[in-house]
Amino acid sequence: MAATLFISFTSFELYKEAIPRLFEHETATFQNIPVALGVLIVSMVIAGAPLVKLFRQTTRGAAAKAQFMELINDELGLLAALVGTLFVMAGVTIADPLAAIVVATIIAVNAVGLFRENLSFLLGRAPPPEFIARLEAAARSVPGVKGIHYLHAEYIGPAVIHGDIHIQVEPTLTVLESHSIAKKVDVTLEPLMGNGICEVHVDVYRPTPTTTVVSL
Repeated sequence: MAATLFISFTSFELYKEAIPRLFEHETATFQNIPVALGVLIVSMVIAGAPLVKLFRQTTRGAAAKAQFMELINDELGLLAALVGTLFVMAGVTIADPLAAIVVATIIAVNAVGLFRENLSFLLGRAPPPEFIARLEAAARSVPGVKGIHYLHAEYIGPAVIHGDIHIQVEPTLTVLESHSIAKKVDVTLEPLMGNGICEVHVDVYRPTPTTTVVSL
């Protein structure tokens, strides 16, 4: 959320500065244009080096995909600034605010994408039911677990899950024995949760009473 707000304000300030300049009739003066041009070209080369490396990869993980898209956005922003600078050198001064608006729009689109991507983590999006069933089956497979009467899981980051589970054990067990079973459940579940945190609570197992029907 902090990153989203930061880049959103960056985009807003660019719009705030560029849009009024579209309607200014005074001739603007620009300085150090060759220096700005050189900085933009060097920046594009620096950003392009890891982009080429990622482009050659046949398979990309989630982090690599995010980095790949971010580098493309960086190149697009730098390209817009470069084109605007070239037009300014040619005497088309309106190209400067237009390039700033393009860059601001790219930043704004990134902000919206970042917000949508992380909103589910902020609100605690639940894993799919198949994954919950997998967690429950893994917990039940631990020796000593007689039942489970509560299981809750939510994403706290990409592929990282926080879980909360209540296991049931025999009432005749000691505290030390019950804690040992809970520890085994924790060790079993956490690798499945992206090495997230799993809170394991121990409750007494009470079998559901059966109803006997007597026919007279």
